[in-house]
Amino acid sequence: MRVLIVACGAYVSEGYGCPGEWKCLKAAADKEGHFSEYDEAKVVGFLNCECPGRTLISNIKCVKKNVDFDVVHFSTCTVNAWPGCPYMDIDELAKKIENTFGVKVVKGTHQYG
Repeated sequence: MRVLIVACGAYVSEGYGCPGEWKCLKAAADKEGHFSEYDEAKVVGFLNCECPGRTLISNIKCVKKNVDFDVVHFSTCTVNAWPGCPYMDIDELAKKIENTFGVKVVKGTHQYG
């Protein structure tokens, strides 16, 4: 399974409980957490959604032009952010990505603390 991971840029860059992408990448490599259902998880891209999120869809389009992916995973920090994103609803964003790119969106990556 070719995976594109989308993380919350604020959480990753500011360290709000997310020390960066290593947890997501480890879970994919070890087939843990939300990657456990795949025979193989090959991460082909990692994007940060930057506030207020206007460029996310166009950035995903750039990835799609250069590398194909089968599924988009929202990072655990994106899904579990507290307080939640003030700019967009995660469920609506998932539907928009699914409709625009014809791929499944999974909400989460790992289950590490």
